[in-house]
Amino acid sequence: RDLTVVTGVATACLAVARSFGALLVVITVLGAAQMAGNAVRNGYIARIAPGGSGVRFKAYLRAVTNVAMTFGALLGGIALWIDRPWAYVAVFLLDGSTSVFTGLLFQRLPHLPGVPTPGEGEPRLGVVRDPPYVVATLLTGVLFMHFVVLEIGIPLWISEHTSAPTAMVAILLGLNTIAVAIFQVRLSRGAEGVTSGARAVARGGVLIAASFVLVGLTDGAARDVTIAVLFLYGCVHVVGEMVSSSGQWGVSMGLAPVERQGQYQGFAGLAFSLSRVAAPTLITTLCIGWGRPGWFVLAGLILAASLLMRPVAAWGLATRERYGAASATG
Repeated sequence: RDLTVVTGVATACLAVARSFGALLVVITVLGAAQMAGNAVRNGYIARIAPGGSGVRFKAYLRAVTNVAMTFGALLGGIALWIDRPWAYVAVFLLDGSTSVFTGLLFQRLPHLPGVPTPGEGEPRLGVVRDPPYVVATLLTGVLFMHFVVLEIGIPLWISEHTSAPTAMVAILLGLNTIAVAIFQVRLSRGAEGVTSGARAVARGGVLIAASFVLVGLTDGAARDVTIAVLFLYGCVHVVGEMVSSSGQWGVSMGLAPVERQGQYQGFAGLAFSLSRVAAPTLITTLCIGWGRPGWFVLAGLILAASLLMRPVAAWGLATRERYGAASATG
């Protein structure tokens, strides 16, 4: 609750930050609150919805989030259309106020008792001593680079390497958002456990890799062909995204000991942060700098990371007695 309220207040403060120093402070507080809030929220979900129900819970949450993102994008578009300072300030204030309101609503959620403190001789940060979980998180970080591809790689590729109109960027983003809102829950079925989740990660990774190959094939293609192939890319990519995301939830929640879900889910969140740090430079170098071969290399990285998740998940299940009982093994 408190972290969500802090996120809202920091977001609203963006509207009044007039110097670089003030902006740096606000962004630092905002980023820290968002990351900490995500870790707490994921740990809370894993505890109130153990086993396969946690994957279904996160699927519903992601679908609803994408609906909200659609409305948010619409409001942002209205602000751009008005193109006045007060309109942009209003967007920050509205975003901040809704976050504060959401944080206050969290007071109605059931209180969970604290987890027992580590006993004598037990490590306080046991997740970093859990090699299978650490490796699974690193593989997830590689896989999650595909989110940055849609945000950075595709816009740059369309504008610099293809004859397709730049409006395709908005079309592909809209396709992704709407598809997730409609189909995420349905495509999360069957990925509720560690083993089934790892299989879903592999299937999703194959689809994502195939979609990157499709993008590489648009290099030098005719305008109409490029538009058609890019639309096909968007369809294949979003299916792979939904399937692999569901599988990752099954693996990360299933391998985490029940009494340490908060710690483990917080660590699992590092995968997204790692992808955000490494992916922009890597994608720009490979896909934009190298062109078609770069897309093929990136596809190979995604494919390798997703396929390796299955043996790593099996390794994790085989060592649960050492690190704590798994919450789901199906």
